[in-house]
Amino acid sequence: MAKTIIVSNRLPISLRHRNGRFEFKPSAGGLATGLGSIYKTGENIWIGWPGNTVDDPEQRAEIILELHELKMAPVFLSKEDVEQFYEGFSNECLWPAFHYFTQYMIYNPEHWEAYVRVNQKFCEAILKRADPDDTIWVHDYQLLLLPQMLREVLPNATIAFFQHIPFPSYEILRMIPWRKQLLEGVCGADLIGFHTYDDMRHFLSAVNRITGLSNESGYLQAENRIINVDSFPMGIDYDKFAKQAKSRKTQNIVKEFKGQMIDQKLIITIDRLDYSKGIPQRLQAFNQLLKDHKELHGKVSMIMIVVPSRDKVQSYKELKEEIDLLVGRMNSDYSTLNWVPVHYFYRSFPFEELSAFYSMSDIALVTPLRDGMNLVCKEFVASKTDQSGVLILSEMAGASKELQDAVLVNPNDQQGVVDAIYEALQMKPAEQKARISSMQESLKKYDIFQWVKVFMDRIEHVKEKQEELTSKDVDTKVINEIQKSFKAAKRPILFLDYDGTLTGFTANPQDAKPDAELKAIVKGLSEKAEVVIISGRDKDTLGTWFKGQKIDMIAEHGVWVKKKDNQGDWELYAEVDDSWKDDIRQVMEYYVLRTPGAFIEEKHHSLVWHYRKVESGLGDLRMRELFSHLKYMARGHNLQVLEGNMVLEIKRPDINKGRAATALMKGNEYDFILAIGDDWTDEDTFKAMPKNAYSIRVGYAYTQANYNIKSFRQVRNLLGKLIQ
Repeated sequence: MAKTIIVSNRLPISLRHRNGRFEFKPSAGGLATGLGSIYKTGENIWIGWPGNTVDDPEQRAEIILELHELKMAPVFLSKEDVEQFYEGFSNECLWPAFHYFTQYMIYNPEHWEAYVRVNQKFCEAILKRADPDDTIWVHDYQLLLLPQMLREVLPNATIAFFQHIPFPSYEILRMIPWRKQLLEGVCGADLIGFHTYDDMRHFLSAVNRITGLSNESGYLQAENRIINVDSFPMGIDYDKFAKQAKSRKTQNIVKEFKGQMIDQKLIITIDRLDYSKGIPQRLQAFNQLLKDHKELHGKVSMIMIVVPSRDKVQSYKELKEEIDLLVGRMNSDYSTLNWVPVHYFYRSFPFEELSAFYSMSDIALVTPLRDGMNLVCKEFVASKTDQSGVLILSEMAGASKELQDAVLVNPNDQQGVVDAIYEALQMKPAEQKARISSMQESLKKYDIFQWVKVFMDRIEHVKEKQEELTSKDVDTKVINEIQKSFKAAKRPILFLDYDGTLTGFTANPQDAKPDAELKAIVKGLSEKAEVVIISGRDKDTLGTWFKGQKIDMIAEHGVWVKKKDNQGDWELYAEVDDSWKDDIRQVMEYYVLRTPGAFIEEKHHSLVWHYRKVESGLGDLRMRELFSHLKYMARGHNLQVLEGNMVLEIKRPDINKGRAATALMKGNEYDFILAIGDDWTDEDTFKAMPKNAYSIRVGYAYTQANYNIKSFRQVRNLLGKLIQ
């Protein structure tokens, strides 16, 4: 039976060292809850670091056995690994970069080496347990290189990746010296998930600009497979929080706490100690509120829980000192004998006490400066079983995209946050109820279990889509069949596109001339078959490049034809009225002036706008603008706008490669036909081919062709086999 392997930096337990032996404490995190439904069933397993360094081989063996009972397997890290990989690269380079705190980024080559080394350790731990048909689901930024490492050893495995923190824009990501390796690492997955559409968009843009992989509707086109990138907003275990809030135990704690804070409005804030959470800014806003509204003194308090985290790191140590100072100053400024403005706790609380805090608070103030999702706001809403209370939520948290009924604020706008707190304190119960109940409906529907289900279903969907494409892959079996069929043929014919099919693309189209290897292949083929080079290139270029070769040529998508038995003359296959060119050229020139690197190529029957040399991103943007502009104009002139590889071409619709290929074959009987091309202009050729023809599209796009092949190198390899 195929199993699911969950992989994260930390296992959902903490390993504590007590009285000379280790003991386990299960983690109550949202991820552990949601994935419990997966890893605890069947043969499934969770692999990760147990959270402590263990050097003694005997203790390690003991831990492996105990974890095995819990359906887990450890990856042991040394003290140096933890310092350099986890505290170093993960949290001093990636964490600040992905949260837009570039001032804290450290680029340390030793840390990078440790990051590669530890990702490799994880890879080895998985390979010991993985079978070829397993599903491997990798989590978060500490393991960005892992999907590709696994892909190299298990090329057909099902690999998914989910990032729980934000993904930054290209501008930030490109500051990291190892950005390309990181992106290529993630692209080893079949499905890549983020919490929000914005994160997904940033990722696709960075991949396109740094690795050159293009995408269409959330599908990345890798060398021999498609990769789906999508957003999956993570939920919480709604029922667990709602049930706990109603429980007698929680209600008793609420009664006890409320007895100590008579007749006060309560604001709850809960965060891990981190500069991305905006804790000092929140305290300053609360301070401003008390300064501006003296009537609130004694009537409103903030319960501030900060959960300790990474406090050995200098920037976190400084943050802790700043928070302590701000709280101390506010409490000394405003406190009275029976009122303290900020109740500050630097520790974590048991679940039932947290539930009580949520339940009794009138306002939750959740204002991170940047957050992947933030589940505290969802936990607060789920705990409000009486449907009272107000959620004030930062626009910078991923959850804000779902919880539109919260009072949304920009955490950098201090006055805006002050006004939001004041508005929340005055909000009528009916409005509170309407807002909370609307958010509760959404959270019930999209809970953590639904998140897991949707993600797992999507993995299956992507694999099915990949299957459709690989079923058409030109593998050894197909090559042998083509070879056999070609050898047996009395009269074979080959239609070969040029750019992207017989040769790669170059920044300057004139540099793509045929090399010695290609010339030899074409010569060898022309001695055994009729060879037709069918290209969008102009006739003079093709004529010069293949001078002396005994082949037929079709230039400019079918305007010009040159037969090998016709000494040197090109025939105009289609008479063309090109009175439309002046209007269109003006528009194209306007876009050239706005797009450094773009240029126009004029052919007999068409105009081509090239953007291969344009800055990535800008080229696509301008091409889309020009495309819609030309499409509008094309209607009036009966023209067709075609998107090629980094080119946009406009021409008459009745002139195409398919029509020219059909005309060339007319009146002849061929017992072997092969057509190979790489873009939309070649689809016309494929459509025109008889049923028994072999048609092959280069690259893994959807196509009318019978087969897909990886790249022009594989095309040359196939053609080379035909002349052996």
